[in-house]
Amino acid sequence: MIANGAPRVIHNDAELEAYTDALFQLTALESPSRDEVEAIELLTLLVERYEQEHYAVPAADPASVVRFLIEQQNLTQRDLIPQFGSESAVSMFLAGHRNLTLEQVRKLSTRFKLPADVFIPKAVGARA
Repeated sequence: MIANGAPRVIHNDAELEAYTDALFQLTALESPSRDEVEAIELLTLLVERYEQEHYAVPAADPASVVRFLIEQQNLTQRDLIPQFGSESAVSMFLAGHRNLTLEQVRKLSTRFKLPADVFIPKAVGARA
């Protein structure tokens, strides 16, 4: 792909696949040259732009995110007591009766190794 000239804007999934394959090959290099590092940066930008336009992940409310994490990691509400303080606090949050505190956001972010903003509700009508 790069051998065929400068990368261009991605227009379809076939181009996405080709650019992604090239990106994987470049990032697998132990000591990429300066030109290869620039190619990695450019391909990353092109792939991210296409994926954001065509495969955008909708924003989820914090309770949905926590429910998803509980399910994916085979946890119970009791497993989150260290982050919430009590099982009832977990239940009240998941039921929508209580918002997260800043401390709970920090603890959840640390536990799940996710950015804190994942656990902060997005304002309706806010722009990213």
